[in-house]
Amino acid sequence: MSKYPDLTSRVCSAVVGGLIIVLSLVWSQWGFFAIFLAISCLTTLEFYSLMRLQDYLPIRLLGVGVGGLLFIGMFLIEGGYLPSIYHFVLFPLASFVFLIKLYKKNDGHPFINIALFYLGVLYIAVPFAFTNLLVFYNGAYSYEIILGLLFLTWTNDIGAYFTGILFGRTKLFERISPKKSWEGSIGGGIISVLISLVIGYYFEGLKPLEWISISIIVVIAGTYGDLVESLFKRSIQIKDSGSAIPGHGGFLDRFDSLLIAVPFVVIFLYLF
Repeated sequence: MSKYPDLTSRVCSAVVGGLIIVLSLVWSQWGFFAIFLAISCLTTLEFYSLMRLQDYLPIRLLGVGVGGLLFIGMFLIEGGYLPSIYHFVLFPLASFVFLIKLYKKNDGHPFINIALFYLGVLYIAVPFAFTNLLVFYNGAYSYEIILGLLFLTWTNDIGAYFTGILFGRTKLFERISPKKSWEGSIGGGIISVLISLVIGYYFEGLKPLEWISISIIVVIAGTYGDLVESLFKRSIQIKDSGSAIPGHGGFLDRFDSLLIAVPFVVIFLYLF
């Protein structure tokens, strides 16, 4: 069992969390709205909290609020409840960070903290908001694309984890993540492509070739998403982004692959 640290807690958390997400998506568009809004806000809050541990002072509530409103606005616009002009409301709202920092006397590095505020919105809130473009891709709510994307992300992570443990020899990016191997990444990628064939058979919203393309995007972008988060944690000298999810760490640990993969999947579907 020493080769599989915290395996029991990892499996239990993954099963329970996965079931909650899947059932929410299948239930209705409001189930998707509730679960992904909550995950977006909690992940953004986790990011800002980690920054404050490093003695930086990004404005957490404003960042979480802007990120949450970005998700809500895109949901209402893509769902046909609001005209697209409401997207522009967020720009003056986000600019309030400059006014707040102008009057903040105890902030020794205001522009660094302003930059971190916008980084949280761009790195976390925007990709989660883009999931609305996936669930309303065909003009009406459908869980197939986002659920398929999650399945591919999860199987890639699981496949890479166990393949790396069993066969991992060649380091993928030792400077950033010493445990990751080329063998693990290739194994996860092969499993993800095979799962995409199954998804393409049952989910009819996209063609099988499109699902294969999405699986390749997930493997490449998801791996880089994981490495980016590893770089972030290494830069602030922490092992996990949090402890909210037993066996997995924090929300940022669990959804790091998705943050990079979602924008590329959106670009692929809407442009190509």
